[in-house]
Amino acid sequence: MAHEAQAANTTADVRTALIRRALARKVELSEEGRIAGKSEEETQLHRGYDGMMKKAATNQTPSASQRISDRIAELGGWRGRTLRKIRALIKEADPDVVEEWKWVKATNPGTPVWSHDGIICTGEAYKSAVKLTFAKGASLKDPAHLFNASLDGHVRRAIDIHEGEDIDASAFTALVREAISLNRSAKSKRSR
Repeated sequence: MAHEAQAANTTADVRTALIRRALARKVELSEEGRIAGKSEEETQLHRGYDGMMKKAATNQTPSASQRISDRIAELGGWRGRTLRKIRALIKEADPDVVEEWKWVKATNPGTPVWSHDGIICTGEAYKSAVKLTFAKGASLKDPAHLFNASLDGHVRRAIDIHEGEDIDASAFTALVREAISLNRSAKSKRSR
């Protein structure tokens, strides 16, 4: 009995919501809840299109910068603090850096990428490390020996930062600037 009363209330609530929405759109509903002069199918199509448009308007894809901020907040703890610090150092090294969000797939929500005339580096967070992979790291001078991962690669190099470790800020910003310089020189060679 209570279940039937609840179902009746839900039906009444749905009908009330439909009427309010229809009035707001200045669309008349028939007694059956259909848009006046339209078949049930046309009414459903109209509602579906209306719903899609509202969803598209309210579910704007967040910017890459917002996604990176969200990822940092989601990580929290030492990994979030580390990625936040790295992001600040990259922006300090290059105020014109472009933040991107790439490689989204079903098994990966995506990866923060910093670029200027090409990829500078990516920032990924794993359980035991924050990994910064420099796209052309093998071509960069690293006098402070920051690179400690992917050392066998022919093109890339990475820096793994573990909990409790810190990174030499001036050496890191110098590495970022060198990566940008390398990207610019490669770009100028391509445009000749």
